[in-house]
Amino acid sequence: MKEEQTDSRPVPEKTKSRWRTARYFVVPLLLLFSLLGGLIAGYVIVGKQGLSGVFEWKTWQHVIDLIFAP
Repeated sequence: MKEEQTDSRPVPEKTKSRWRTARYFVVPLLLLFSLLGGLIAGYVIVGKQGLSGVFEWKTWQHVIDLIFAP
């Protein structure tokens, strides 16, 4: 059997740099959207509350007080 040769040309540095830069912006954005989606799903769907309550500081201060209450 003959071994097939693969084209192993090096990837230009400019392409590598663009992907690295894109990762630094895309990954945090995906994490932020995941966090917001989880907050909304948990508060609105599971908790059966209004959407506007998700973005109020008073709501999350109450949750923090419940978690860290003595």
